[in-house]
Amino acid sequence: MKAGPAGAETLSVEKTRSATHKQSRYPSNKHITGDARTILHWGWDLLMVAHPPCTRLCLSGVRWLHEPPTKLSTAHYSIREVAAYARMNREQRLAFMWDELDKAADLFSAFWNADMEHGIPRICIENPVMHGHAKQRIRNYEEFAQSVQPWQFGHGECKRTCFWLKGLPKLEPTNIVAGRAQRIHQLGPSADRWRERSKFFPGFASAMAEQWGTHALQQLAA
Repeated sequence: MKAGPAGAETLSVEKTRSATHKQSRYPSNKHITGDARTILHWGWDLLMVAHPPCTRLCLSGVRWLHEPPTKLSTAHYSIREVAAYARMNREQRLAFMWDELDKAADLFSAFWNADMEHGIPRICIENPVMHGHAKQRIRNYEEFAQSVQPWQFGHGECKRTCFWLKGLPKLEPTNIVAGRAQRIHQLGPSADRWRERSKFFPGFASAMAEQWGTHALQQLAA
């Protein structure tokens, strides 16, 4: 989650779902490792851009709700959780997957309803296309406002990204370039594959800062 109170610098909050919190690759005194829900009440009066984990919410992951994976990855779960899952039978693993979906939807809900519950006036939540089971579990759910591609913001590749917006205009493309490679989808197996797949394109971030930051400051000054 990235957000900013008026007059303050942007703060990055890493929400990890495991008991073993993973530190940022780029250490900073402006980065908090923990549950972002515990700081939603801090008075974020500019805007919030949230990036909740999409593994259980996205359309590509719906298959695990019907046939659970045989193992978990230590990239997302603690060693203890991985070991416990390995001892489960199919029915227990299936129940685990549905419980994980509930937790993921609860986190998305907390961000999506932060305007009503914590007074955050401008909200963007970034995620891929979501499956129906997830939508049913999100409080006051609305469909995403827009979807964008990296090639619209200076990166010559494809990876559809959706924005759920409140109080913010749609992001305008800044640099349409050639290139439509499916680089992310073609990544081979590796220990860092999950990290590479979850990277946020700098072109998106720059456009958000410029367009939405200006929009928020203009509204505050009016």
